[in-house]
Amino acid sequence: MSNNNSVFPPATPTMLQKRADLAPDQVEAFRNFSKAVFKEGTLDEKTKQLIAVASAHITQCPYCIKGHTKQAKKKGATNKEIMEAI
Repeated sequence: MSNNNSVFPPATPTMLQKRADLAPDQVEAFRNFSKAVFKEGTLDEKTKQLIAVASAHITQCPYCIKGHTKQAKKKGATNKEIMEAI
C-alpha cells in the first residue's frame, strides 16, 4: 500500500516505534496476545496464520492482510494455500 492516495498510511518502523512510545503497555499486551494465539497447539502455526489471512480479508485490514500473509509464508504456506484460504 505505497500509493499516496491510500486511506491507510504505510506501516514503517518509525510508525511502529511511535505507537510503542505512545502506548507501550498496550503494544506489549498485543504482542503477548499474538504470541499466545499463534503458538502451535492442536492447530499448527501455518494453519492459524491461514485462518488469520482469511479473517483479515473479511475485516479488510491492509496491515493484517500483509502481516498474516507474510507470517503464513514464513510458516510454509504456499500462494495456492493462501488464495484458497481467502
